Amino acid sequence: MARTIIVSNRLPVRITKTGNKLDYKPSEGGLATGLGSIYKKGDNVWLGWPGLYVNKKEEKEEITRELRKENMVPVFLSKQLIKDFYEGFSNETIWPTYHYFSQYAIYDHKKFEAYIKANHEFCNELLRIANPTDTIWIHDYQLLVLPKMVREKLPDVSIGFFQHIPFPSYEVFRMLPWRKEILYGMLGSDLIGFHTYDDMRHFLSSIGRLIGVNNSRGRIERDKRVIEVDSFPMGIDYEKYSNSAASPQTIEKEIRYRTSLGDQKLILSIDRLDYSKGIPQRLQAFEMFLQEYPEYQSKVSLIMIVVPSRDNVDQYAELKEEIDLLVGRINGNYGRLNWTPVHYFYRSFPLEALSAFYRMAHVALVTPMRDGMNLVCKEYIASRLDQKGVLILSEMAGASKELSDAILINPNNISRIVRAIHQALTMPEEEQEKRISVMQETIKRYNIHHWVNIFMERLNLIIEERKSLATRTLDEKAVQSLVDAYKSAKSRLLFLDYDGTLTGFKPNPQSAKPDNELLKIIESLTKIKKNRVIIISGRDKNTLDSWVGHLPIDIIAEHGVWLREKENHWHTIEALDSNWKEELRSLLEVYVDRTPGSFIEEKDYSLVWHYRKVEQGLGELRTRELSSHLKYLSTNKNLQVLEGDMVVEIKSSAVNKGRAATKWLQDYPHEFTLAIGDDWTDEDTFRVMPENAFTIKVGGTTSVAKYNVLGVKDVRALLKKLI
Repeated sequence: MARTIIVSNRLPVRITKTGNKLDYKPSEGGLATGLGSIYKKGDNVWLGWPGLYVNKKEEKEEITRELRKENMVPVFLSKQLIKDFYEGFSNETIWPTYHYFSQYAIYDHKKFEAYIKANHEFCNELLRIANPTDTIWIHDYQLLVLPKMVREKLPDVSIGFFQHIPFPSYEVFRMLPWRKEILYGMLGSDLIGFHTYDDMRHFLSSIGRLIGVNNSRGRIERDKRVIEVDSFPMGIDYEKYSNSAASPQTIEKEIRYRTSLGDQKLILSIDRLDYSKGIPQRLQAFEMFLQEYPEYQSKVSLIMIVVPSRDNVDQYAELKEEIDLLVGRINGNYGRLNWTPVHYFYRSFPLEALSAFYRMAHVALVTPMRDGMNLVCKEYIASRLDQKGVLILSEMAGASKELSDAILINPNNISRIVRAIHQALTMPEEEQEKRISVMQETIKRYNIHHWVNIFMERLNLIIEERKSLATRTLDEKAVQSLVDAYKSAKSRLLFLDYDGTLTGFKPNPQSAKPDNELLKIIESLTKIKKNRVIIISGRDKNTLDSWVGHLPIDIIAEHGVWLREKENHWHTIEALDSNWKEELRSLLEVYVDRTPGSFIEEKDYSLVWHYRKVEQGLGELRTRELSSHLKYLSTNKNLQVLEGDMVVEIKSSAVNKGRAATKWLQDYPHEFTLAIGDDWTDEDTFRVMPENAFTIKVGGTTSVAKYNVLGVKDVRALLKKLI
C-alpha cells in the first residue's frame, strides 16, 4: 500500500526527561494540527528529530517504541551535530540570509558539512521505511538538500517540499557560498511550495540565473521529470481558535485580565524573540505615538509577549537587552501609579491565555521586518467573535497578500506605524466589522486543512502526469520492439535531428561539430544497404556540408529550406524570397548592440539571433521583446518566428521540417521509419510520420512523438543497437 511520509526537523511532540522518566506531550502548533489529518491515518508516518539529545540505547529504543504508537519515527542526532546543523548552519546561515539579515550570516564550511551530514541521517532513516510507491512530504529550511538525496536512492518516489520561511531575492541568495548545492537539493522534488508568489518568483529567478534551469510559468522539465513550483498560503485551524475564544476558560481569564488592567484600550504584540520580527521598531513606534498623541496617555497600553528563543546567541541576547531597555525607558518616562504603558512578558502562554488576549485587544500590532507567513495575525482575526478590532500588519509578512483589509504598513516606516495606531484606535466600529468579516471569510476558507489538501492534490496530479509520461519512455521492451521492426524491414528511413539529438549544445554553435563516435555511427548506418539516413537540422547547408557532407547521407538544412539527396546537389523545396532579410537584420543588430554576448547567424533564407552567452534573465527578457517585435514586423510577409534553445530564428513560413520530410516519405520506400528530435521544430517532423513510425522526443517534455529518451547518450546508444 502506498503511504504518505511527512519529514520535518522536529516531530510534533515534546519529550521531557525528569530523572530517568521520559514524558511525551503532543505539540499544539498549526503544522502539527494540519498534518494530523495525514500522518495519523493508516500506516502513514511522521519522521523527524524528537527534540532532545539521547545517547543511551535503552532510551532510544523506548522513544522509538512509544513514538511508533503515534505513527512517528525518530531521527537521533548527536549533540555536536544538533549544535552545528540546527543551531549552526540552519539558524546562523540560512535563517538570517533568507530573512534579509545577511550581516548576521556566518559562512562556516564545517557547519555546512554538518548540515549535509544531518540531511544524510534523515535520508538514511527515511530509506529504512520508505518504498518507491510512497509519497514523501519534506518541510522547511533545515532539510533543503534532502529531496535530492532521496531522489538519488529512490528515483521513482514522489517528493513534495514546502518552505515555511521566505525565499530571498536572487541578489541576496547568491551571497551564499553553497547556493548551488541548495538549489540542486530542492530540485530533487516533484512539487516545491512557498507561502507567496514573491518567494516562488525569487526561487525561479535564482535557479535560472545561478544554475541555468529555465521554467515555463513555474513548470520545470528536468531529468525526464516535471517539477512544479507554486505558492500555497498556509492557514490556521480556524475552528480551533474561534472555539477557544468562546470557551469558558478563556472568558474567565479575560475577565480576570480586564479587572487587573482597568479601562484601557489594548494593543497586542505576540512574537518569538527574533531580529526578523521588528520588535524594537514596534516599541519605538508606540513610544512615538505616546509623544505625538499625548491624549492617549493613561488610556492605551501595549501588551507585549515575547516568547524566549536562542537568547544564548549573541544577536538574540543583544536584541533581548535592547527590548528590555526600550520597555524600561517607555514605562519610566510615561508610566504612572495607575497606568503601565507596556505590559511586557518574556515567556510563552497556553492557548486559553492567548485567546483571552486576542479577545481583549482592540488592536493587533503584527509588524515583522520579514516573515514567511505569520499566523498570529490570522489567529487574532479568528478569535474576534464580535467582529470588532483592527489588525495592523506588515506588508513584509506573507499573510499580507491575503489580508488586504488590514492596515498594511512598511515596518521600516516608524511614523507610518504611529499613524496606523491612531487610525486603528479611531476606526468606527462599522468599518471594523466590515474589515474583520471579510478577513474571517478568507481565513475560514483557506484554513490549514485546505492548505494540506490543495498541496497533496497538486502533488498527486504531478504523480499521475509522471506515470503517463513513464509509459512513453523508451524502455527495454520498447527498444526491443523497435529493433525487431528494424530487422524485419527491407527498407528504412532514419530522420535524425542534429543539435540536441546527435550532439549536445555548445556555447559557440560552431563548436558542435561531430566527434569521431558520431561520425562512426552515421557511417556504419549508411553502410547498411536497407538504410537511408536523413540528417534534418536547422543549421545552414554550408556548415552541414563541411561536417557530414562527405558521408553518403541525405540532408535537410535550415528547417527544410535546403534539401540534398545523396545522389544530387543542393536545391530549395520551392522558390523562396530573401529580400525581407535586409529590413529585419537591422532590427537584430539593434538587439545585439543592446545585449552583450548575443550575435547574429545568417543563413541563406533565415536569420538567427543567438543568446546562449547572454546573462541569465536578460536573454529571456530580450527574447520576449524581440519575438514580439519580429512577429509584428513579419505580419503579411509569410514569415515565421521560431524560438529554440537559446535562439530566435525567423524564416519563411512556407517551409518546415515536416514538409521537407514528406518528400522522402513520398519518394522512397520505407517499411520502417524512425524520427528523432529534441525541440518543438521537430514536432512538424513527428506529425507527418506514418502511423507505424517510431517517433522519439529527446528530453522529458510532452510531445506528439510516441516515445521519450533522456538525452544524446541514449540516442547514440539506440543507434548503436541498430548497427
